[in-house]
Amino acid sequence: MTEPAKGESILRRAACPGCGEPWLRPTQLPGRFRCVYCLRRFELVSQCPNCGEHQTIARMSTTEDMTCQTCGDSMLRPV
Repeated sequence: MTEPAKGESILRRAACPGCGEPWLRPTQLPGRFRCVYCLRRFELVSQCPNCGEHQTIARMSTTEDMTCQTCGDSMLRPV
């Protein structure tokens, strides 16, 4: 078995940008997520909070869609 990449858990779940635990889950609102470990809420934004690069929000099927393609930072912003 290979080691998980940085920011990726062994369970292949999205890691919370707040606490780092793999408990980020989608909510009923599109583009909104909640960590069931620390209970923080996040929203998916189209402009990277780190570098400001704009990206198209795709249907969330993998955790790759939640990282900036330019700088690799999270595209999730605390609500």
